[in-house]
Amino acid sequence: MAQVSRIKDSFFIVATSTIIDPFRLIQKDGEIFGIYDRFGDILPLGKGEQGVYYKGTRYLSHYELRINGMRPLFLSSNMDEDNFLMTVDLTNPDIYSGGELLLRRDSVHLLRARVLSGTRVLEHIRVRNFGEEDAAFVLELGADSDFEDIFEVRGIKRAGRGALHEPEYGKKEFSLSYDGLDSVRRTTAFTFSRGPDRMSGNTFMFSLRLKPNQTEEVYVTAECVEGRSRKDGRGYVEVLRDARKRLGSRRKSGVEIFTSNEHFNISIRRSLADIEMMLTETPKGLFPYGGIPWYCTPFGRDGIITALECAWIKPDIAAGALKYLSHMQATGRDERKAAEPGKIMHETRHGEMAALGEIPFGLYYGSVDATPLYIILAGVYWRRTGDTALIRKLWKSISAALSWLDEYGDADGDGFLEYSPHAGGLRNQGWKDSQDSVFHRDGRLAEGPIALCEVQAYLYAAKKEAAALSRLMGDDAQADRLRLEAEELKKRFNEAFWDEEMGTYVLALDGRKKPCRVVSSNAGHALFAGIADPQKARSVADMLLSESVFSGWGIRTIGDGEKRYNPMSYHNGSVWPHDNALTAFGLAAYGFTEHFNKVFMGIFDAALMSDLQRLPELFCGFPRRNGMAPTQYPVACAPQTWASGALLLMLHASLGVYFEADKSMIIFKEPELPSFLTSVYLKNLPVAPRKTLDILISRYGEDVTIEALKKPDDVHILIIK
Repeated sequence: MAQVSRIKDSFFIVATSTIIDPFRLIQKDGEIFGIYDRFGDILPLGKGEQGVYYKGTRYLSHYELRINGMRPLFLSSNMDEDNFLMTVDLTNPDIYSGGELLLRRDSVHLLRARVLSGTRVLEHIRVRNFGEEDAAFVLELGADSDFEDIFEVRGIKRAGRGALHEPEYGKKEFSLSYDGLDSVRRTTAFTFSRGPDRMSGNTFMFSLRLKPNQTEEVYVTAECVEGRSRKDGRGYVEVLRDARKRLGSRRKSGVEIFTSNEHFNISIRRSLADIEMMLTETPKGLFPYGGIPWYCTPFGRDGIITALECAWIKPDIAAGALKYLSHMQATGRDERKAAEPGKIMHETRHGEMAALGEIPFGLYYGSVDATPLYIILAGVYWRRTGDTALIRKLWKSISAALSWLDEYGDADGDGFLEYSPHAGGLRNQGWKDSQDSVFHRDGRLAEGPIALCEVQAYLYAAKKEAAALSRLMGDDAQADRLRLEAEELKKRFNEAFWDEEMGTYVLALDGRKKPCRVVSSNAGHALFAGIADPQKARSVADMLLSESVFSGWGIRTIGDGEKRYNPMSYHNGSVWPHDNALTAFGLAAYGFTEHFNKVFMGIFDAALMSDLQRLPELFCGFPRRNGMAPTQYPVACAPQTWASGALLLMLHASLGVYFEADKSMIIFKEPELPSFLTSVYLKNLPVAPRKTLDILISRYGEDVTIEALKKPDDVHILIIK
């Protein structure tokens, strides 16, 4: 079918097999990321999200390679295993002049290789003539930028915009600029390794004549400049060399996971590479950004859950997240930001709209669960690493978070953690934060203050972790008090949130303490946090794996049959990998191995059926059909870090691995391996500071064995069966 691409006022017809191609190539480095089609182009088609973005602004909205005005023929495209180098192989179509064939198709090979670095896009275009005759043609590059804020790309209409400037041309340079209403000039500055032979509009033409087997190369750099340029003199070759050296060093020092299932190995490597790509340097260390394209920024809840999923193999992510979120913790009240002393942020944004206050998310605190999750992460991190020094540094922030739970989080003093819909911000402030995600059985939206099921579970786990940390800090009285509060909360939760008829915990209590009697995945988080009574946990597990809730690929956010159920919705019937991973962890912890394995298998199968074996943020909740992939959710982020961490957490749960780093001890509690794995080899697994081990977990019949292949003498392994 014909597609139309646009550069300024010139229109070109390009041919692909479908109008909207769902395949995307993704790159990210620091604050810059790119989304391209399979040709490596940026076209204003489909959902319109393609582009190169820097700090919340799209600096390239159009970038297209043509040969004699025609789109090349597609051969293949790939991202390397580290998500750093993108390569695209193309060839020429038949090129005619009048009725004369000037260049036979498949004569010329075009290789596009692209990397991102800092604020720059660096591309190497290599053209080689494989034909038997001379090849003469024009290589064309078209570029444009709309400098739209990411929220404009998402569909928000603005009352006004700044000023786009006319393009500026040099012999080997070209720039596009925009003066925002925030008084910041943003510029996309191009440089070429050789000057174009002609420039027209925003199109640059390179006239090439290649003898048989001759090669021509063109290097293109596009720099995203906010205010002043930050000069980086390295070219494409140097950037690629330095990146490979850096990534190789990280890989060598990190944990390596090898299993008996090569498909699972590919999925795990992709997950680790995606998480590594999304880790972004901040003034307070590395933090895992949310997802591409819509959430490529720090999110409190998302970053914490990603850190929890990875803590058993990458505890440094938890350290970075804790330090960053402590630095961003609210110290005063600001109603517009939903900020209160001690509260952990929901998200922070760059960009023109955030700077002008057109959106509230420049620095926003509207999440009820980020604060208890922050405390949970601190406890998990300490048990994983024994890093008492960092806990001491963060103790003031942890204490402030504890105070927030009681002083601000419990709006009516009933012992449950609640939120009220935030005017000008988010109506719902749990992880299901859509406008219509919290409702009663008849479909009525719940009114606040709202106490979510899973948030009480997090509160329980937070108080238990805080009790242990308080004792570590020498405050035994506070430790005893928090332990008692946790046990009282568990008792009251199992009374107030349990619904005998449904056989599960209700979604929430509304402002009048009326239960939202909706079957939901939220109840699975009660198992994750350990707040569920054992006899109730079995009923919850059965509910989660029932036909109305389990799609075959995973657990739906709400059950089929609920009033607002829609398998194509964001939060009311879809399947989220991170949600399933947290629930699966709880299923394993309570000993429901059969239930756990079904969830693990479903999510792994979904990864196998996804592009690059990359789990997306979510997919639709339609029932599984033989031979068919999960139905894509059209605007899901991919990668999304907490989705990338899902298989890692489920592998953690399967192995039953726990740590007591202060005792240099690793514990395997009732380890199990699913049917698709017969062995797991963990190499270079950190157990305590500067202490690692290599360990092999194998299944023999119904038994699982643990064998240490490399172990320091003072590291202890405890196996509980």
